[in-house]
Amino acid sequence: MRLISSIEAVRRETLLMALEHKQVGFVPTMGSLHDGHGSLIERAVKDNHFVIASIFVNPLQFGDGEDLDSYPRSIEKDKQIAEKAGVDVLFVPEVEAMYPSEIATKVVVSKLSQLWEGASREGHFDGVATVVTKLFAIVGPCTAYFGEKDFQQLQIIRQMVVDLNLPVEVVGAPTVREADGLAMSSRNVYLSPEERLAAPILRVALDEGLNLVRRGERDALVVMALMKKIVESEPLAVLDYVAAVNAKSLEIPEILHAEIRLLAAAYIGKTRLLDNDGLTLTE
Repeated sequence: MRLISSIEAVRRETLLMALEHKQVGFVPTMGSLHDGHGSLIERAVKDNHFVIASIFVNPLQFGDGEDLDSYPRSIEKDKQIAEKAGVDVLFVPEVEAMYPSEIATKVVVSKLSQLWEGASREGHFDGVATVVTKLFAIVGPCTAYFGEKDFQQLQIIRQMVVDLNLPVEVVGAPTVREADGLAMSSRNVYLSPEERLAAPILRVALDEGLNLVRRGERDALVVMALMKKIVESEPLAVLDYVAAVNAKSLEIPEILHAEIRLLAAAYIGKTRLLDNDGLTLTE
């Protein structure tokens, strides 16, 4: 595995792959890698001839008072995980390389970006869409892999790729979980031992919501009320939102049908966690 910080060097690598008719897989991350990232890289290795992973803590997607300065960083551990999983090139650019001057152009995926996480974190998805567009422009034609844990982000990136005719295939991979159901996240390291025990309440709420749907409930508001009650039953949890939505539009339908997604976000102590799960209704 080679560690590259230069945008031009990455472009040379991918141009060479294109000349050799080799498929490039790309896994963009913000570092602090865990088994969830590892699963994305392993899938990329399986599907492609050449794999690039990136580590870049993107300042554009952090709002005032959020954890940009304290966001977990562990580059030496990350290099070991990436190399073990089969990465060919680990792209670790400096902020000055990605944003050499004050950025005047931003990518905004309207509507999808205004719901749920977008409503709670103003401007967050504009920052995500902008940096992912920049990364896709650097890497070029590729298959890009994202975890379903950040489901709204995944849908926004899919829409962006379609709208902008980007030469990228976006693949969503299932959420990787701890043994007790907690979705793996770089922010889990913030949790105290007591908070860590409380954190799987989001998974519990999702499971009970899905079970209610499987038993025939089609009123999204009834499902959401159950999920809300479960999350709020945990003393250490402060609920941000729960939602039962259409998986494509992310809007709450009058009647649940087709592909649905249940979303949940809450603070456990000072740590903000989010989770989701879904199913497809056939009747």
